[in-house]
Amino acid sequence: MDTTLSRRASVLAAPELLFVVSGISQYSGASIAVHLFDELPATTVTLFRVLFGALPILLLSRRDLGGWTRRDLTGAAVFGLATAAMNLSFYLAIERLPLGKSVVIEFLGPIAVAAAFTRTRRNAMALALAATGVAILSGVEIGGDPLGVLFIFCAAAMWGAYIVLGRRVAAQQRGLGGLGVGLLIGSVALLPIGWGGVGEVVASPRLIALCAAVGVLSSAVGYGIDQYVLRRIPVRRFSLLLALLPVTAMVVGAIALDQIPTLADLAGAALVIVGVLIQDRDTISADEALPE
Repeated sequence: MDTTLSRRASVLAAPELLFVVSGISQYSGASIAVHLFDELPATTVTLFRVLFGALPILLLSRRDLGGWTRRDLTGAAVFGLATAAMNLSFYLAIERLPLGKSVVIEFLGPIAVAAAFTRTRRNAMALALAATGVAILSGVEIGGDPLGVLFIFCAAAMWGAYIVLGRRVAAQQRGLGGLGVGLLIGSVALLPIGWGGVGEVVASPRLIALCAAVGVLSSAVGYGIDQYVLRRIPVRRFSLLLALLPVTAMVVGAIALDQIPTLADLAGAALVIVGVLIQDRDTISADEALPE
């Protein structure tokens, strides 16, 4: 009986399944955020996403918040600022571009991180396929809203930074404490940018509830899963598994936002995903392993 339960727990904790859960959670939150853009600036939604992502994590990890060194705090702060910048760029992008295509273009960040940890011909081919797919998608959008494309490429760069810095925070072995502190610092940094709509949110229980839902779904659940997974697999494999997120985003965008992808979109997305999936994933360098 114990063996059966152990096997079930192992399946439920499999990184692939966790990434599906994370993707559904993150982009369900993103679909709520898109609707909030009709009432609030994207900067304000970003502020509350990061803040409401930090608060439940800090509550759950309060036992891990003691004994911080300056290095620990600096690492969490840099991670939080990068995460805040990623969220801000992403929301400014999806305010202008469809959710599904935005996530696929943003996926350049994880591709770059995966490439940095593998140096093979197979990886070069994978990057060529992914770059072609991104070119197809971004070519569709540049004529419509170049500013949106600029923001999503900024988000891609910050996503890559989020992965590398997030691994370092995970290495602190503080549970979710580093994530919570980082997000709180990130929300403070966003305050001057998102202040314009704060009064409107505070005055409306409905808007508070919706912003809280965005924060919990997109940040607390999504980033919490990321921290859990980053402690158990190398950065390269983590980046590869992120291929599941663009697929999830397109599905959520089609269902929740009526953003039906075209054949060109599907072809571009397929090239990106195939490029990531065919990368060399056999060799894991010893320095990527985190201590338990």
